[in-house]
Order: sequence, then structure tokens, then C-alpha cells
Amino acid sequence: MQHVTLNNGVEMPILGFGVYQIPPEQTQQAVADALTAGYRLLDTAAAYGNEEAVGAAIKASGIPREDLFVTTKLWVQNAPAEENTRQALETSLAKLGLDHVDLYLMHQPYGDVYGQWRAMEAANRAGLVKAIGVANFYPDRLLDLILNNEITPAVNQVETHPFFQRTAEHALMREHGVRHQSWGGFAEGKNDLFTHPVLTEIGTAYDKSAAQVVLRWLIQRDIVTIPKSVRPERMAQNLDVFDFQLTDDQMAQIAALDTGETLFFDHRNPEMVALLSKRRLDS
Repeated sequence: MQHVTLNNGVEMPILGFGVYQIPPEQTQQAVADALTAGYRLLDTAAAYGNEEAVGAAIKASGIPREDLFVTTKLWVQNAPAEENTRQALETSLAKLGLDHVDLYLMHQPYGDVYGQWRAMEAANRAGLVKAIGVANFYPDRLLDLILNNEITPAVNQVETHPFFQRTAEHALMREHGVRHQSWGGFAEGKNDLFTHPVLTEIGTAYDKSAAQVVLRWLIQRDIVTIPKSVRPERMAQNLDVFDFQLTDDQMAQIAALDTGETLFFDHRNPEMVALLSKRRLDS
């Protein structure tokens, strides 16, 4: 496993296991299988509703806590945002059965972002979270947060895949010391990603699948990625991407697939802002 160093010195695996859209009743087994396969970065969120199952799998695994890197995420909070953020983190820690998480992300760029961030900074100083970051922040919102707060986000987790590559944003993140992390690396199979001729042809040269080519492409771009699967054989396959190297020409072929547009939704769309901002989680 390769690791990256976050802007506060924390080491993070470049390839992890995500549990988005895994039902809570399936999550414990999926995480147990992922840990058995060798994953040590686990990515969940309060909004996913499966933190307890992730925690149960961690506890049952017997793997030392210091060998794991656990990420969870803060949902949009009602006022007073600072107090409610502290409570939300305490709830997540209790569900996970942990005394700290390695990375705590603000899941959406909505609500009292500054109040939420101040509480996250305080949690970082208190040792409840080793690093703090954001998710789904477009460049304007990310730069605003960086320029007007004490702690620069360690990570920005955004939709990133061959059809939406975020090249300019990647450069901005690198300039400011923010680690680019991909969600939706396989684009949920959209645009026939798993059978795409460019990706499959490249894979044939290495006896690798299109999915493995995508993961290798992300890793070579220095982007952390968290593929999801509930099938142990796919989990193992997704880890098997450190024994080959894409050429500059192959990287350029994949770069040509970029459409520059989301395949899911734009977090700047007023209807999406209204929809996600109104959503609240049951404690």
C-alpha cells in the first residue's frame, strides 16, 4: 500500500474502502471482508447510516487501532452550528466505538460552514480527530475557507473519474496543500466505464480490468480513492493495482475522456442546495 502525507503530517493510505450505499445490514460483513483483503482506510459518514456497522466490524477484526485510518463526515447542522457539530462528532464516535477518527470531513458546503469549521478545528486541537477536511467544495468555496480560517482543510473529497477529472481543481488543491480525494471513481458504471474501449484496451496490456486501470490512473495522479464493493473478489482486485504503471501515452488517452461535467449533480445548483440544506439526520 502506498501512503500520502496530509498537510499536518498525518499519513493516509492512497487506496481505501468506501461504504456509501451499502445498506447497514450488509455493512459489517462488507467491512470485515475489506479488512481481511487488506484495506486499512475505511470511509463512512453520518449520512450513510452505517457507522455502527463499520464500528462493529472494526471491533470484531482485532486489528490494532493505530493500523487503521477511519474517516467519517459531518452533515449540515442546525444553529447553533458549533455546539451541534460537537454533538454530531460525539454521536459518530459513539456509533463507531472509537475515541477518535483519523479524518473528519464536512460533507456538504452548506449551512453555517464557518461555525461548523470552527468546531472541527477545536476537535482537531483536542485530539478527537487527527485531520479535518471537506467534501464537495468547488474551488471558490474551498479557497474562501482556506483564506478565512486558521486550519487549511487536509482533504477535499469530490466526484472524480475519467469523465470528470477536475484537472484545474486538482492543481488548485495541490497549490494550497489540500489532498484531492475521489468519490465515484468508477462513475457508478455510467458511460459504460467497465467496458469502455479505451480503458479495456489499456487494461489488456497489463492483464488488468478497466476498473483497475481507473484506480491506477487515480493513484498516478496522486489522488486518494475509496472504491466500494460487497464482493470479496472485487475488493481484492481493487487492491491489486500497485504492480503496473500507466505510460504517459495511456494517461493522455484517459485524459481525453474528460467531459468537464458531473455525471451526478452539481453542488452549486440552487435546487440541489435547497434539497440537501433541508435534509437533517436522525440522531
